[in-house]
Amino acid sequence: MNRRFHPVTLQQAAEESPTLAGLMARVRDAEERLQAIRDLIPPEMRAAVQAGPVENGSWCLLVHGSAAAAKLRQLLPALQLRLKSRGWGDTALRLKVLARR
Repeated sequence: MNRRFHPVTLQQAAEESPTLAGLMARVRDAEERLQAIRDLIPPEMRAAVQAGPVENGSWCLLVHGSAAAAKLRQLLPALQLRLKSRGWGDTALRLKVLARR
């Protein structure tokens, strides 16, 4: 079938492409990790934190603003304990401050 004239949904494309399916699984994993720790992040900071990539046993949290990153650094031990208790083992947690545009 010629795809050019038959659009497919993202879900259909992912099911047919091992590469895209793997990428979607990694995104889901990162989002599940964020949901597991979300209630430990102060409510006023939650909008400033996004799930980043999981690579080589390390998970990256993307943080908007250096003040939010500083506060999050104080919470790292509690965040790592929560991740460990939810089955993500000894995940190293990194923070990346996103520059404002």
